[in-house]
Amino acid sequence: MHARRRPRPTPVWWRDVAGVLCWSSVLVVVALWVSGRGLQTLVTGTADLLTSLGRLSGLVAADLLLVQVFLMARVPMIERSYGQDELARRHRLVGFWSFNLLLAHIALILAGYTLRDHNNLLRETWTVVTTYGGMLLAVAASAALTVVVLTSIKVARRALRYESWHLLHLYAYVGVGLSVPHEIWTGADFTTSRVARLYWWSAYGVALGAIVLYRLALPLWRTLRHGLTVRDVIREAPGVVTVLLGGRGLHRMPVRAGQYFVFRFLDGPGWSRGNPYSLSASPAPDRLRVTAKSAGDGSSRLARLRPGTRVAVEGPYGRLTAERRVTDRVAMFACGIGITPLRALLEELDYRPGDAVLVYRAHSVADLVFRDELEQLAHRRGITLHYLLGPRLAARESWLPERARFSSDEDAVRRLVPGISQYDVYVCGPDRWMDAMCAAVLAAGLPAAQLHQERFSW
Repeated sequence: MHARRRPRPTPVWWRDVAGVLCWSSVLVVVALWVSGRGLQTLVTGTADLLTSLGRLSGLVAADLLLVQVFLMARVPMIERSYGQDELARRHRLVGFWSFNLLLAHIALILAGYTLRDHNNLLRETWTVVTTYGGMLLAVAASAALTVVVLTSIKVARRALRYESWHLLHLYAYVGVGLSVPHEIWTGADFTTSRVARLYWWSAYGVALGAIVLYRLALPLWRTLRHGLTVRDVIREAPGVVTVLLGGRGLHRMPVRAGQYFVFRFLDGPGWSRGNPYSLSASPAPDRLRVTAKSAGDGSSRLARLRPGTRVAVEGPYGRLTAERRVTDRVAMFACGIGITPLRALLEELDYRPGDAVLVYRAHSVADLVFRDELEQLAHRRGITLHYLLGPRLAARESWLPERARFSSDEDAVRRLVPGISQYDVYVCGPDRWMDAMCAAVLAAGLPAAQLHQERFSW
């Protein structure tokens, strides 16, 4: 039996470097626009003013689109510094800014060309689309990006299955690829500036390289190297399934308790759709364990898996780990299937008997996942264990059950975990419950640096 390799700590300066690089790329683009007489053309007439602003908005939109792609390329330096939940929020924000600037680019360029050519808007639009190089591809790129943006709106995400949303989101790559010919053939910066051409080709090359290396090559290499297969499938609770996985050389996999993988189970139709699942036990040198609740096509398939099924894997990802601890004590607040990463953390973290607390919120006793394991772990390691059962409190947004309606959220925290400010607090569960839980522990006096959470909603 080999000892499992511990991942190296993430340098704190990685986060700053990643942020500086992203913002610097925008400054470079603005500087290139200035060097291309962008400022001078602002005062030479209304048509030139609109066209120049249209150029600037288009350049920044293209740059932010590449930043957006790069943020979600699973680059270890970025992923380990921010975590996928924070990256997803930043990715979405940058994406909306990029799309809005793209719309501004289209409107300003068409308005400027219409004034310059003394034409009407519809005729000018037709002329631009049908006669300018790469414009038909640019229209297709805009359509693909529009699909991505519309399906990223919260209402649309709720109406779509995860698998469908993820497939539609891949159109962002189509949009990036289709936009390149337009920039090369008709973009003023590409056609007149050697420095700009060098920058843009480098930017596209880095983005493409990151996608190929970290989204394709590294997952393929880890899949082939470790040869993961399903060993067993266990029903834990109503709609909750645990899958035990085995493979080669898992002690060399740089994974921590609290992290998750994107799994593709190669068992037939639908194998190409990956789904993220957290480890539900501390990773061992010869096995991994994941547990999930049926919430879509991917997680529903877990119960039908057979031993021996091969598994393709991406990861590990996530920052809900021991690396972020500040104190010697830990308090865990879990709701529903959110117990999964916290159960793994309780097993792996270093703490003294009496210095760990688990508060587990569930609808009923039947919904408590890992109850026997948790009680054995609590007995062995001296964990204080609290179950909060019952329907959710309907009168207000709260992390408490209905039977605790006369207690405030923060007072309940103080009673369950006295001296909360001396603990590292890990929180995992549904989004709305986590919102209420995080607000409660902060109101109870927990320093923000000691609150650790990761959102797995998409």
